[in-house]
Amino acid sequence: MRRKKKTMAEINVVPYIDVTLVLLIIFMITTPLLNLGVDVSLPESAANTVTIEEEPVIINIDADGNLFLSIGGEFEPIDEQQLSLKLAAFIRKNKDVPILIGADRKVDYGRAYEAMVVAQQAGATKVGLISDPLSMENK
Repeated sequence: MRRKKKTMAEINVVPYIDVTLVLLIIFMITTPLLNLGVDVSLPESAANTVTIEEEPVIINIDADGNLFLSIGGEFEPIDEQQLSLKLAAFIRKNKDVPILIGADRKVDYGRAYEAMVVAQQAGATKVGLISDPLSMENK
């Protein structure tokens, strides 16, 4: 009489561990290379700091007057028409989301004002400007 061998019902996880480690190394190498921000030299001011409970939408304007939008993630280049459409769609779902505008100190005031108008026309009720704190040498 022959004995039947029982089938082994275990999963070999060694290949999964190898793949996981390779992915971990790839992410560790590429993460510092990501450009997560826009190089904007904000003006300094002695304004009081404001605490915001929810994640704000940030519009940055670089020294050349280009617009960049960040809705809870990294900045993406955008034009005024796309900005208006995206903001309107986002504001419909999040009525009281604060919108902060950061403009490089070399940007014309009118350009920053245009961004504020676009945000308000999209339905924003809370629009503010971002500045750097006043440095010790300018006090």
